[in-house]
This record gives sequence, C-alpha cells and structure tokens, in this order.
Amino acid sequence: MDFNNTEIAFSGQSNRDLKRSYWLFKIIGWNWLIKIGPVLLKIFMPLWLPIPIIKATIFKQFCGGESIKECEKTINELSSLNVKTILDYSVEGKEEETVFDANVVEALTAIKKAQSNPNIPFSVFKPTGFGRFELLEKVNTQQPLTKSEEAEYERIKNRIDKICAAGAEKDVPIFIDAEETWIQNTIDDIALDMMRKYNTKKAIIYNTAQMYRWDRIAYLKEIKAFADNEDFYIGIKLVRGAYIEKERERAEKKGYEDPMQKSKSATDKDFNLALKFCVENIDNISFCCASHNEESSLYLVDLMRTHNISITDNRIYFAQLLGMSNHISNNMGKEGFNVAKYVPYGPVKDVTPYLIRRAEENTSISGQTGRELSLILTEQQRRKSI
Repeated sequence: MDFNNTEIAFSGQSNRDLKRSYWLFKIIGWNWLIKIGPVLLKIFMPLWLPIPIIKATIFKQFCGGESIKECEKTINELSSLNVKTILDYSVEGKEEETVFDANVVEALTAIKKAQSNPNIPFSVFKPTGFGRFELLEKVNTQQPLTKSEEAEYERIKNRIDKICAAGAEKDVPIFIDAEETWIQNTIDDIALDMMRKYNTKKAIIYNTAQMYRWDRIAYLKEIKAFADNEDFYIGIKLVRGAYIEKERERAEKKGYEDPMQKSKSATDKDFNLALKFCVENIDNISFCCASHNEESSLYLVDLMRTHNISITDNRIYFAQLLGMSNHISNNMGKEGFNVAKYVPYGPVKDVTPYLIRRAEENTSISGQTGRELSLILTEQQRRKSI
C-alpha cells in the first residue's frame, strides 16, 4: 500500500482539474478568508452573485451534482477506480416541516437508487434534516415537552424510522451521521432503537461515533453490551469529528466539562482503539473507517491481516469525502479494499452552507490542506517529466 502513488491518486483528473484543486486547497488554507466566508455569503447570496463561481469551483470539487441524476457521472468515474459512492443529500440549515418531509422523499429516492446500483453500498442521512435542532436539544436536556412538541418529536422519529425501514426492506445499509454533542444523546437513543429493530440478522443501521470525544470508547462498549444481551448487530461509522472549535467554545461559554479530547494524539489513540475493538468483535460489528488519516487506514489494514479478514469483507469499509484524500481512496481501491467516497449533492445555494462547514473543518485539521497541496504538486511534476 503506497499512499504516495500520485499517478493512481489523480488518475482520471486532467491537468486543468489538478490546477483547480491546487488553488482551492490553497484558498482553504487562508483561515481569514474561510472565517469571513459565511458573512460574505449572507451579503451576496440573496443577489445570486456567487452561485456561478461556487458551482464552477468548490461545488465542482466536492459535490457530485445538484441531483442524483447529475451524480451519475461521478458514480461511474469512481467505479472505474474501484471506489464506490455514498450519496449524501447535503442541504443544511432548513427547519420547516415541509422541508423535513421533502427530505424524507429524497432519502427514499437515494435508497432506491442504491438498491439498483451495486456501486452505491450505503445510504446516509443527517438527523437534523428531519427535525428542528432546538427541539432535539430540548429532548437531549430532558426538559418536559409541550403537547405540540411531543407530536413534533414523534414526527421526527417516524421520519427516521421510515427511512430505516426502507433500508431494511431493500437491503441498503443506512449511515446516521453525527451531530453536535448537545443533541447527540438524543440521536444515539434513536439510532439504538433503530439497530434493535432492524439489525436482527445483520447490520443495516449504522450510528456514527466521533472519536474526538473522550467518552466514545465507553459508548462502543455500552452498545456492545446491549447488543450481546438483546441479540442484535451493531453498525458503526468511526470518524474523528467535525465540530471541535464550536464544541470547545460552547463548553467554555456555558461552563461545563469540555467533551473534546485534550489533544489530537489522544483522538488518534482512541480512534485506533475503536478500530481494534471493532475488528476484535467483527462477528457482531460491521463498521466504516471514515477517515482521511493515513496512519489509521494503514493500521486497520494491518488489523485485518492479523485477524485473517478478507480485504473484500463487506463488514469493513473505508471512506473519504469526494474531492479529498484521493491518494487514500484510489490506492485502496486499486488494491481491492472496500472503499467509498461520500458524494454530497443538492442545489448549489442550499449546499453552500455544507461546503463552508467543510472548508472550516479543513482549516482546523493540522496538515490536511498541506498534504493535499504537496500531493498535487508531486503529480504535476510527474506529468511534466513524462
């Protein structure tokens, strides 16, 4: 396994594509610009001025299209590299009941698409796509709900159950994405109920564990105990996390214990411990190593080898985001591992908040943009020398 093989990493990308990627990651590295990005968008978005620019640059890099149909080209291109697709409807920040219901329809459409296409092994949803954040937060703090809020919360759970039921019926595993810690207990409870209900024969429903939290190893052991006692399978997606600055700021502001690990090395340690825990319990746990970290990816490869687990065993997947870490995805695909790309899609205007969040995450990940830039430069030099 050679993650430095840029010929494989950037196969299928033109010189023009590489140049666009280079400048995008260069700009993402400018922290000051990313921080004022949301402000600029609030000013100019009502005028629709930045839409063509966004679509031709950051949207083109990190999204598959505005619809599932527009994602076909990306799905086929990834498939040619033995990399599969996870369609991710990435519309964020909406809080109307009509939008929540429309999101259910979109999720069911994505599941149907996955059922008919072997290159789409999973479907995924973000729980806040189906209910108000403030209500989920109120449930999380165990405050009493009004009658109307109780009915509203039931609608949220029913929407999620409808999607999970469709996944079970069509044999399409479902990833439930993680959220901020102050609503995550609610999400964990719903995910556990869905696993109990639909993971009776194998893992169909996957919750997400953010390992930059210091309590997630304990969480894995807890749900493993539930599964052992109640005879169901666990599905888990392991990530490092996406909200670290927001989490630390809120904990300090409100005066509660910081839920984040003390250091990146502590996060890396727990992430790898989680990989080990899942591999050692592979008969009961199916999992996805959703990481851009080369060391963790290689560590999992070694664990699979040590435990005599086939690289094509569908209980283990690797995943990265579209437009990033192609040196991991494409090289692993070339070697025959189960690897997939998260492929965000949706109307440009509605997906832009997601794209800004991803850019902000990149600025907070030490070395991420620098690694991307160095690989692009290496490939550009390699092509020039041919």
